[in-house]
Formats: sequence, C-alpha cells, structure tokens
Amino acid sequence: MTAPAPEKPHIITEHPDFYIVHKPALWLTHRVHRGGRVEVPDVLDWMQRETGEPDLSPPHRLDRETSGLLVLSRDTDAARRFFTLFKTHLVGKSYLAIVRGTPDWERRTLDAPLGDLGLGAANRVLMRQAVVPNGRPAITDFRVLEKRNGHALIEAHPRSGRLHQIRAHLFHLGLPMVGDKIYGPERDAFVEFIETGQTPELTARLGLERQALHAARIAFPWAGAQMVAEAALPGDMQGLWDRLDV
Repeated sequence: MTAPAPEKPHIITEHPDFYIVHKPALWLTHRVHRGGRVEVPDVLDWMQRETGEPDLSPPHRLDRETSGLLVLSRDTDAARRFFTLFKTHLVGKSYLAIVRGTPDWERRTLDAPLGDLGLGAANRVLMRQAVVPNGRPAITDFRVLEKRNGHALIEAHPRSGRLHQIRAHLFHLGLPMVGDKIYGPERDAFVEFIETGQTPELTARLGLERQALHAARIAFPWAGAQMVAEAALPGDMQGLWDRLDV
C-alpha cells in the first residue's frame, strides 16, 4: 500500500553535475526502512527511476512534511564537492514558515544550543529537541514578512544544521508552527498521529495536514558561479495564508 501523493517532485534546475528538485510535502528525501504496511514515496527513488541515473544522491535532506528545494548530485565527484560545501557552510538556505502568534520584532537572530529534551512525563517523543545548556550550537536568523489574524509568515535562515532547528527555535520563541505535531501547542499530537494516522479531526485541530515549513531558496558556489534556485509558497501553505486574510 502506498500513501496518497497528489503532487509529484519536479525539476527546478538541471545542471551537468546536479539537479535541484522541488520536494512535495509528505514525500521522504530517500527511502527509510520501517515497520508498517504503508510505503511512503521518496524523491531519490522517484528521480532515479525518472532519469535512469542510479548514482543520484542527496547531499542534504528535508523532513517528510517539509516541502521545497532539494539538491541531488549526479555522480560521486559532485557528491564529494557538495559534502565540502555543506561542511564549510557555503550553502545558504532560506525557509518560509507560518506560525501561530505575532512577534513584536521584525528581525531576530536566535543563538541558542539545541539538544535532546529527553523522555519523561512532559515529553513522550524521543526525537524532540529543545534549547538546553549543554546542547550543540545553533543559530537561526528570522525575519517577519507579514502578519495576519494572529499568525505570521516568517522567513528563516539557519546558519547551522541541527535536527529540527527552525521548528525548535520557533517554539522556543513562543511561535509554534501551524500543523507541527512535535513543536506545536499540542504536545502529544505526534503520539496521536503514530497511533491513529492523520485523521481529519487532527488536521482540523492543527490547522494543516503537515508542518507549515517550506524550503524556498538555496544558493551555493559552483564552478566559479553562484547557483541560486527559488520555489514559491506551495498551494497548501498559500491556501492557509489566504484563509487567514479575513
């Protein structure tokens, strides 16, 4: 059984060394072997079949629920070059997020270490991250683009690449992302999702079927030029934002 996937990936940029692909929400970056009967589609497998290129490889990843721009290298040499670019922080990425709340600032840089929150009575999700004193350094630049009806459209630029960095930092600022099952106001929403799946009732409570996070821009140097790709807000997030304008 395959989970419904109304939208398919599509190529934004085709270069001799790499592709930049738009990953739809609810697609994995690459296949993950897990229990259960539902097979979630993944971009890597789909692109390998579509292009006939078995050496495609993702030098970075996006969470399943996050939409937006994803790079796939086309050979091992390009993969090594991307590894160096990411390791030396020469790849710039910008995200768009719709959050609950209206900050009283226009720009904000949060320098706050992130680490595992730890399981306990207040946390039943193993992967949940939090700002903790002994965490790994994490810096995110935020800019408010617009405010509507108790919500804000925020641009986020992570300077580091920690697990769930944007989501955890926004939660720390009191701005939980619409649709976020781990860092939203309902702390057990992810546990409910694992037990029952994405029910219409859960979607209605969270405001969106998935977290409202979109990888909107990526830029990096390549062969003496600066490569830049952009992807507009996807339909579900744009529809959510339009509905707030009432």
